Amino acid sequence: MLENIELDAYFYTMQQEVLFKDLGLRSYKEVWDYQEALLFHNVQAKSAANVGNSNTTNHLLFVEHLPVYTLGKSGKKEHILISENDLQSQAIEYFHINRGGDITFHGPQQIVGYPILDLEKFKTDLGWYLRKLEEVIIKTLADYGLQGDRSKGETGVWLDPLITGKERKICAMGIKCSRWITMHGFAFNVNTDLKYFDNIVPCGIKDKQVTSLAKELGYEVDYEEVKKKVLQNFKGVFDVTILKQ
Repeated sequence: MLENIELDAYFYTMQQEVLFKDLGLRSYKEVWDYQEALLFHNVQAKSAANVGNSNTTNHLLFVEHLPVYTLGKSGKKEHILISENDLQSQAIEYFHINRGGDITFHGPQQIVGYPILDLEKFKTDLGWYLRKLEEVIIKTLADYGLQGDRSKGETGVWLDPLITGKERKICAMGIKCSRWITMHGFAFNVNTDLKYFDNIVPCGIKDKQVTSLAKELGYEVDYEEVKKKVLQNFKGVFDVTILKQ
């Protein structure tokens, strides 16, 4: 027992390495399967070895998805306001998946980040982890002169969350965790076509808006530049070394 406590303290104090991969534009199911494979590998590494979590590998994936709606495991299907026929005619995919949260949209010019992290090498606290993810986006918004914020009881990043009628969500979050290995993550609207959110009740939250970085700034943003800023802020907030693949 003492050895395990000492090992945990060691991992908490050392700087972790995270393998980073930008997957570009991909279909949802392809990347979901890839995440599952990385998660499975890490869970197996923990199960197979008697050396704590030292055999696990931290990953961070960036991806743009082709248009897709995803419903979290506790989400309500009635929050999808579009028929199956209309989904097909508009070439929008739909998946009921195993993350937390409700319904959301992923599409081009939205930065979707999937950290596959072993929280036993960071901190075994999901609330802490989600606040850290939010902080990454809050810092990125600050780089563009915007004040991102949290909304009490609502995971994600908002603008003006305390001003009734002006609350605008710019980044949705939903995760899964197995043996302290995370998957899924965040979806940050950069130049995202916001009309897709008209077909759903985003994150199951009624009477609140969804926005994008481009809408807030009034111009189309350099998407590659924003990705670099998000990556840099992830590196700083989590205090990690990023190894690009």
